[in-house]
Amino acid sequence: MRRLAGLLVVPLLLLTAACGGDDKGSDSASASASKNAFPAITAGAKFGEKPTLSKGEGDPPKDLKTRVVSEGKGAALKNGDAIQVNYLGQAWDSTKPFDNSFDRKQPFDLTLGAGMVIKGWDQGLLGKKVGSRVQLVIPPDLGYGAQGQGDIKPNATLVFVVDILKATHIPASAEGTAVAQDNSELPTVGTNTDGKAPTVKIPEKTDPPTKLVSNYILESKGEVIKETDSVVVNYVGLLWKDGKTFDSTYATGKTQTFPLAQVTLKGLKNGLIGKKIGSRVLLVIPPDQAFGDKAQQSIPAKSTLVFAVDLLAKM
Repeated sequence: MRRLAGLLVVPLLLLTAACGGDDKGSDSASASASKNAFPAITAGAKFGEKPTLSKGEGDPPKDLKTRVVSEGKGAALKNGDAIQVNYLGQAWDSTKPFDNSFDRKQPFDLTLGAGMVIKGWDQGLLGKKVGSRVQLVIPPDLGYGAQGQGDIKPNATLVFVVDILKATHIPASAEGTAVAQDNSELPTVGTNTDGKAPTVKIPEKTDPPTKLVSNYILESKGEVIKETDSVVVNYVGLLWKDGKTFDSTYATGKTQTFPLAQVTLKGLKNGLIGKKIGSRVLLVIPPDQAFGDKAQQSIPAKSTLVFAVDLLAKM
């Protein structure tokens, strides 16, 4: 099944990483830590400032190393939390960063422990407090391994400075008041709240609507979504033509976080703006607000797309 996330938003480096794992082998800053385990932060040492890092000294550590540069006063991070961070990363043997979010002026959103990032992140950030600046030294087997990634060489040890900005608990399902689905020309969506994928039934022998449809299935009393928000969602996406599922977060067991300002699928962005967090929404997206006359893997050209989206949280 084609993962749609890369088609909806501007790809970020860490979204292409390997799956996460259990918190094993991490080592907090202590007297027993290697003297050279952490390259020095040479400028921008305070939380919120863009840091610069010196080159690592000697051979890099073989295990994951974590150091709390400055500890925040927020809650400790748990697996399943949706978190927002700023970060800078460079290779152990380099003084040139390969990526940083500070310059983009756009924090990075992820769900901790969901395998959205390299294992060293999932393991190294677990238990750290919101408001903290954390330094990570990540060996290749917890990074990008022998294949490398972009400007990152194969078998590179990576060094990150991460500022933990926010963390949000993610509920299992949308909840709220069921809204009548009385238009027989539109798909009907299940109202289950058990965290499993809702059923979506597309009407047979009915032409799809030519304008965007954005209807509540379950309407909550949550905060209204703005274009500047990042939202944590579960969704299932189907083709109107044959009802075939082309993507589903439920199939992977991983929620997805969308910074709406970066969403390139026009109908998805427009359909979610103005809706309430905690709700379930039906979207029917005509081709001119989807992918138009361009095919996308299992999505044929000129397809009308149907989504059932649970708006679980806002970052």
